[in-house]
Amino acid sequence: MSAPIEMTHPSSLDLRLSTVLAALADPARLRAVRALAALSESPCTELQHAAGLDISRSTFSHHQRVLREAGVLRVRVDGARRMLSLRRDELDACFPGLLGAVLDTTEERIGAR
Repeated sequence: MSAPIEMTHPSSLDLRLSTVLAALADPARLRAVRALAALSESPCTELQHAAGLDISRSTFSHHQRVLREAGVLRVRVDGARRMLSLRRDELDACFPGLLGAVLDTTEERIGAR
């Protein structure tokens, strides 16, 4: 029997605004975060579908890693599934209002000047 996979997440003290914003700047990652905010917690494959992302599994896995390493996502291994959730409380404590503002911004407003 193999040992459980441990995911590393940055501590709240290590979260950096520039890293979080860079992770959220990608449209696919932003769509995944918005979908996850609506779902609360989701397996990877269901999140990809809920976000409407027509990308390869490896590309979606890359996006998850970027979001996890930035401190936006928490990944929990549940048997053969990886369960994803937002680190909303930690992000709100470090950057009050940021996640709410990002989630409330529409796609149209992102490209507008």
